[in-house]
Amino acid sequence: MRSSYILTLTCPDRPGIVHAVSGFLYERGGNIEEAAQYNDHDTGLFFMRVRFACDQLTEEDLRTQLKFFADPFGMDWKLHSTERPMPAVIMVSKEGHCLNDLLFRVKSGLLHLDVRAIISNHREFYQLAASYNIPFHHIPVTAATKAQAESRQLEIIEGEGAELVVLARYMQILSDAMCNRLAGRAINIHHSFLPSFKGAKPYFQAHQRGVKLIGATAHYVTAALDEGPIIEQGVERVDHTYTVDDLTAVGRDTESIVLARAVKWHSEHRVLLDGHKTVIFR
Repeated sequence: MRSSYILTLTCPDRPGIVHAVSGFLYERGGNIEEAAQYNDHDTGLFFMRVRFACDQLTEEDLRTQLKFFADPFGMDWKLHSTERPMPAVIMVSKEGHCLNDLLFRVKSGLLHLDVRAIISNHREFYQLAASYNIPFHHIPVTAATKAQAESRQLEIIEGEGAELVVLARYMQILSDAMCNRLAGRAINIHHSFLPSFKGAKPYFQAHQRGVKLIGATAHYVTAALDEGPIIEQGVERVDHTYTVDDLTAVGRDTESIVLARAVKWHSEHRVLLDGHKTVIFR
């Protein structure tokens, strides 16, 4: 049976890497179906993503041989089977537009995800979770119970084998310890007014200032609040006729679209970290 894989790699740049990778796959019966690479001249790093089919070696054999191949190049590499959807957990609070959008896209086959649990600090969306037959975990969070709540959240995330955690408008600040545990596999979404219009009612503040653009940013979660590597951003133009409710509606739509793109690219292994930036092979 012909199996399909995605190989991603990062290493110090040098001549002949593409030739070497192509030759390695060719010698093992691999047929390259999609390939992209990028040289970051500022950092001296090389990034590559290759989708290929192979029927001569098992996934275990490929991993073993890749290790010996990659070591001389100092490669940080990952091999993924395309047949398996990425296990994910979604976290949400009281605003469900992003959650609803993601679940619909998964159900429609637009996102290659296996959503194994929904975690919330409120009860609002237990019926939505049930309609998709996804376990719903209500874990209230207060200042006094934050440590215990995060411990329980991590227990669920690790127990479900989640390779991706989506903060779909989860309105709690994660501790540094939890951010570190989820490094590189947790995506957050928020409006792009930051650092302006902080705190409650950002769209009310934006309306008061007469903004002309509504935006959203999806990024990886880090201990530095809302400052993780950016994956995707989007904007929509607005004008003086928009009410606060109009601005909020545009913002929610933009957040949903931007988050869905970021989740899709991550689940397809198109996003590689480059220090505080991302390389995205769309």
